[in-house]
Amino acid sequence: MVNRFVAQRPGENRGLRLEPFAYHELFQQVSNDSRFTRDLTLAPMPSLSDRMSRQPLAFIDLKRQQARIRDRLDKAIAKVLDHGAYIMGPEIRKFETELAKFCGAKHALSCSNGTDALGLFMRALKVGPGDAVFCPSFTFAATAEVVVWFGATPVFVDIHEDTFNMDARSLQAAIDTAKSIGLRPAGVISVDLFGLPADYDSIEPVCKAHRLWLIDDAAQAFGATYKGRKLGTVGIGTGTSFFPAKPLGGYGDGGAVFTDDDGLAELLVSLRVHGQGSDKYDNVNIGINGRLDTLQAAVLLEKLRIFPDEIELRNQVAERYNAALADVAIVPRIPEGLTSVWAQYTIRIPPQRRDPLIAALKSEGVPTAIYYPKPVHRQTAYRGYPVSGNGLPVSDRVADEVLSLPMHPYLEPEEQEFIAGIVRAELR
Repeated sequence: MVNRFVAQRPGENRGLRLEPFAYHELFQQVSNDSRFTRDLTLAPMPSLSDRMSRQPLAFIDLKRQQARIRDRLDKAIAKVLDHGAYIMGPEIRKFETELAKFCGAKHALSCSNGTDALGLFMRALKVGPGDAVFCPSFTFAATAEVVVWFGATPVFVDIHEDTFNMDARSLQAAIDTAKSIGLRPAGVISVDLFGLPADYDSIEPVCKAHRLWLIDDAAQAFGATYKGRKLGTVGIGTGTSFFPAKPLGGYGDGGAVFTDDDGLAELLVSLRVHGQGSDKYDNVNIGINGRLDTLQAAVLLEKLRIFPDEIELRNQVAERYNAALADVAIVPRIPEGLTSVWAQYTIRIPPQRRDPLIAALKSEGVPTAIYYPKPVHRQTAYRGYPVSGNGLPVSDRVADEVLSLPMHPYLEPEEQEFIAGIVRAELR
């Protein structure tokens, strides 16, 4: 049992110090707080025998979500099976309308996946050889991959260690680097990592000063807000993903693009379906086969209905984690004026402590993940591409420190208490 426990409640700068054996008592207080619970109950602290017999936890538990809406899902899927319009059926347009309404974008266009969402923008913007496109390295490779598709050069930018998102100072240095090696600065693909928007008050002025377009890669953060602006309305366009593990995920691949630009939207409509014009056999652009399946749209429509509630539940889960772990690890904090959808809950710990903690959690049936063990600029296919200034020290460092714990809207307080107890025992 932990000897002393210090935790910060939301909004407090000083910790509440609890005496021995008070950890479970604190967790009960946090879990019973109306800000942190909704239709969830706290069970007694699991005994050792309970823990040994516990079924492994899910990192992202889609079965619990499915149980909540299974009847509606069955009806939605049956409706598609009945009408048989499996490609570009009526659910597609309805889903796009609801997406645009949800985030406030003028145009929402569904597509095949989150990577194609970014690729559609690259094609629409005519990115090509000699162009430099600036993107963070601490992210999934798809952000840089779409730049290379069109012969342009990704230039990697460092991040803030507290948010894991693009550092505008490193962006400025990357622009200088690109110019010094003869590249034309063209645009920026920002990333809203782990569900949290990037620092657009700092990034947008740099883009404006250098006449760079800005595309928001919100694959992990659709549903979050930046100082009153919902993601989907940042830059000239936003791309997102509906991969099953995403906060708003389907039961297969899927994605969407958002823009307020009428001309860009019209072009994206063409590019999504082989570059077709008014006649599908008269293709006016070189496009892709980038449609979303009707069945996925039907599933996503039902998930979108409960998405606002799930975002709130995700934040409650994050608050409980923060309260339990703030004194033994560096926990994520949300800057003022921003909201997160918590695609991941990621702590930072000393590198030498990470593998033992992973092993301790695994032995008790608790899965973990490392996002990302190797920044993109260190991966084999991308090692030859330029980086900002003299390197990306923050990206390199946090890659050795990060560890993501189970995160989903239906993670129960007792399960979090169990997880936190293992983390605390290993790190104290």
